[in-house]
Amino acid sequence: MRTTVDLLQIGDKAKITAVDLDKIPLKLLEMGCFPDNDLEIIQIAPLGDPIYLNVNNGSHLAIRKEIAREIEVEIHSK
Repeated sequence: MRTTVDLLQIGDKAKITAVDLDKIPLKLLEMGCFPDNDLEIIQIAPLGDPIYLNVNNGSHLAIRKEIAREIEVEIHSK
């Protein structure tokens, strides 16, 4: 099932399938937030922003919800 990072829940694991290079900061790409890498949602702030995630079992990132909408993922089966 394909979706975007902002729609995932805590504990969800997914594979990045696409990113909008015009809307994603270069720093996120440098930290591994690009297609074919895995991610896991670690925590979501009480109001839903920011979202804390682990990319490729090593890079821990906190991203804003507006950026999370630009990262398309395929959820791993639970």
